[in-house]
Amino acid sequence: MTAPEAPPAASAAAPAWYRRLHWQVALAMVLGTLAGLAGGEALAAELGWIGQLFIKLLKMVIVPLVLASIISGVASVGGAGLGRLFGKTLGYYLVTSLLAVLTGLVLVNLIRPGAGADLGAAETRQLPDLTVVTSPVDLLLDIVPVNIVDAASEAKMLSIIFFAILAGLSIAGLPPRHRDPLANLAASAFQAMMRLTSGIIRWVAPIGVFSLILTLVGTTGLGSFKALGLYALVLCLGLTFHLFVVLPLVLRFLGRIDPRIHFRNMVQPMCMAFSTSSSGATLPVTIDAVERKVGVSNRVTSFVLPMGATVNMDGTALYECAGVLFIAQVMGVAMGLEQQALIVVTALLASIGAAAVPSAGLVVIFIVLEAVNLTGPQVALIVGAMLAIDRPLDMYRTVVNVFSDSCGAAVIARSEGETEVDTVVRA
Repeated sequence: MTAPEAPPAASAAAPAWYRRLHWQVALAMVLGTLAGLAGGEALAAELGWIGQLFIKLLKMVIVPLVLASIISGVASVGGAGLGRLFGKTLGYYLVTSLLAVLTGLVLVNLIRPGAGADLGAAETRQLPDLTVVTSPVDLLLDIVPVNIVDAASEAKMLSIIFFAILAGLSIAGLPPRHRDPLANLAASAFQAMMRLTSGIIRWVAPIGVFSLILTLVGTTGLGSFKALGLYALVLCLGLTFHLFVVLPLVLRFLGRIDPRIHFRNMVQPMCMAFSTSSSGATLPVTIDAVERKVGVSNRVTSFVLPMGATVNMDGTALYECAGVLFIAQVMGVAMGLEQQALIVVTALLASIGAAAVPSAGLVVIFIVLEAVNLTGPQVALIVGAMLAIDRPLDMYRTVVNVFSDSCGAAVIARSEGETEVDTVVRA
C-alpha cells in the first residue's frame, strides 16, 4: 500500500548532490575552517555575528515548536498510550546512557591518560556561569514551573515539557466538541512551526555554519592539546565507539533498522549538532529530519525528541565519567571499585540535569567530582585546562547526543508498529 512512495524519494525527486543541504553544510564547514586559519581572530570578529544570528533564529523556534509538538502529540496519544511511550523512552535513555558511561570508564582505566600528565603549561579558561542541578529533589522542584510564561522566556525545557504533557493530557480528556478544536489548533501550530524551521534551515544554515566554524578556528589555539592530547584522544575513541558501534547495534537488534540508512538520513542534524555544540539549538533540525527523512510519526517524535534533547546525553555522560577519572589520575588519586561505581551512577544522573548548551557538561562535572570528594583549587585548575580544549570535544559529544535521540525515536517508533521507519534514504 505504501510501496509507491519509495521510488520517487530515492530517484526522480532527488536533487543534484550540490543542491542537497547536508553537502552544502559540509562544504560550509570546510570553507569555514580554511577561512578561520587564514583570517584568524580579525575575520572571526567581522563575520562572527552571522553565526550568532543563525543560533538565535534556531532558538527562536524551540519553545513554540516544542509546546505545539508535545501538546498535539500527547493529545492524540492519550493517557494510556502516553504511559507506554514514556516507559519505553525512559528505558532507552537509561540503557544507552549507561552504556556510554561504561565505555568511558573502561577506556580511561585501560589507557590511563592522566597518569603522569603535567598540566602546568596548559592554558586554563574561566568556567561559564551556569546553574546546575545538585540533587534529585532540586531537579524535581525545577521541573514544575511557577509561571509557564517565565519558563518559556528563559527556555527552561524540562518545565516546558512538563506543562505541555499536562496540557496535552487535559485536552485528550475533554469531550470531542472541546477536544477537537484544541487538538487541531495544536496540530496546525506544529505544522506552521515546522514550516518556519525548514525555511531557516534551508536558507540560513550553510552561511550560519560557515560563520560558526570560522569563529571557532579563528579564535581557538592548539597549544593546550600538547598537554591534554591523550585525554582528548581517549574521549574521541569513546565517543566514536558509542556512535559507530553501540548505537548501530541498538538500532539493529532493538529496532531491526539498517544503521547505514539511519546515518544517511541523519547527516543534516549531525552536521548541525557539530557546528552549534547545542542539542537544544539542533532540536528543530532533529525533529524535521526524524519526521521527514527517518519516517517517524509526530506522535512519537513529539514526545521522544524534546525529552531526549533535555535528558538524554550519552556523550555528556561518557565525558563526565572519563573526565573525573582523568582528573583523579592527574592528581594521583586511586579510585577503587566502589568509588568508580559511584562515579557511574552520579555521571548518569548528572547528565540528565546538564543543560543542552555548549560546554554545560564541563560545569556539571563538579557534581560528579564532589560525589567522590575530589575538590579544591588544583581540581579547578585542571578543569580550567580541560575547558581550553573542550569546544571541539563538546561539538563531537553533541553529535553523539543528537544521534542517540534519533535512534531512540526510530527504535520506539518501530516498537509501536510503525513500518516506514528508515526503509529508504530520503532526500
